[in-house]
Amino acid sequence: MLFEDMEYGFYTEAEQKARRAYELYEDGKMSQALNELDTAISINPSNSAWHFNKALTLDAVNRFDEAISEYEIALHINPNDLETLNSLAVDYTRTGQYDLAIEVFEQIEQLNPQFEPCYCNRIITYTEMEQHDLAEQMFYLAQQVDPDCALCYYNIGNSLFVRGQYNKAARCWLRTAELESEHPQINYRIAQACWCDGRHEQAREHFLAELRTNPGDVEVILDYGLFLLELGEVESAREKFNRILELEPDSAVAMFYLGEIALAEDEQARASELFDQALRKDSTLTGPRYRLAQCALMHGHNQKAKDYLLAELRQPPEDPNILISIGSMLLTIDELDHAATCFLRAVDVDGASAEAYHYLGLASALEGRFADAVEFLGHTLDIQPENVRALRDSALVHLTMGQTDIASAKIARARTLADDDPQLKNFDRRVKLAHAQQLVADFLRRWAARVPSCLKPVFKRPGSLN
Repeated sequence: MLFEDMEYGFYTEAEQKARRAYELYEDGKMSQALNELDTAISINPSNSAWHFNKALTLDAVNRFDEAISEYEIALHINPNDLETLNSLAVDYTRTGQYDLAIEVFEQIEQLNPQFEPCYCNRIITYTEMEQHDLAEQMFYLAQQVDPDCALCYYNIGNSLFVRGQYNKAARCWLRTAELESEHPQINYRIAQACWCDGRHEQAREHFLAELRTNPGDVEVILDYGLFLLELGEVESAREKFNRILELEPDSAVAMFYLGEIALAEDEQARASELFDQALRKDSTLTGPRYRLAQCALMHGHNQKAKDYLLAELRQPPEDPNILISIGSMLLTIDELDHAATCFLRAVDVDGASAEAYHYLGLASALEGRFADAVEFLGHTLDIQPENVRALRDSALVHLTMGQTDIASAKIARARTLADDDPQLKNFDRRVKLAHAQQLVADFLRRWAARVPSCLKPVFKRPGSLN
């Protein structure tokens, strides 16, 4: 009996630790909860529920790889537990292991086809894999089990939003709100969809509804500030960014957008100060170096502009418009190789970007690589056959190569599209032939200076759809 009593005492202690861990988890004290669970598991490592609870706690602090290990241990003890399998598949999705996630979801379906979460959560996996038809298929399968699952409508709304079907996404998220009014950030998601769909008043209503519920949600305040900025409501936007700094004094993003406003108001010294502050708070932030380069170019500080632009490229930006803008600034200071790299990256991101190909043609022409320039400008015209500037620039390059007939044909085509263009009207073939090389260089450099205005805002951060 003594051994049995001792064993009972150990397990009682372990259960007490596990119960205490649950209380700490509910109070949001994740580190302490993990400590209690570790003690419980050290006493009884064969309790699958405790490994499951530890995994849930690790999920709560975004330690997904460790959580996966705990779910796998729990399944080794209890192989067919549906909740554990489902949570493991969700974490496989979170960590980008989509094939493993699908495999586990299909295992759940075989064990119990009526277990609705295996369809509902698979919507997320297929959305991440950009297999939206399968995401919709999972939605309809889930509907057959539970037609009123708020999370299903939320998840398929994400898929629709990613595909640019903003009106449908908004309808799905409105249904989520009907079924679960306290679903996290649901009014924010509806606001985003309405914003992207051009329904600004509805977007404003849902932004405000979200902020009434969660007035300190910095993510929502930031996007609402960008929304206001886009509508030209600068003072209201400024107030939102300042509000973020009240809540998070070290918010580099808020400093950046206050700098955008200052730059638009021609307060360049104040703008530069804010951009510098943003960099000091977050050296990885995309945007401040770009704007500092713009300010440097305005004052003729080409070397400083180059340093900022090259540093910005090391982040690296992925928006093709930003890459083109950076490249265009590099063109103006004769950094042709770096500029071409920007445009090539823009083409990699968006192979249908006529502007990126156009700029590649300009960069190639400025480097004297006229055959490459013809090829890139040809791609531009394949995408935009009526691009007058590309026709004109292509004509100049062909003139430089001595291909007068081709140049004349392109100018004639351009004039049919823009007969009132004074540069086309004054096109003198003999003069252009005599000075083609210098004319190409001078003309293209002047046109290449594409520095976008601030307050657009080019660095708008779309809300995440986690």
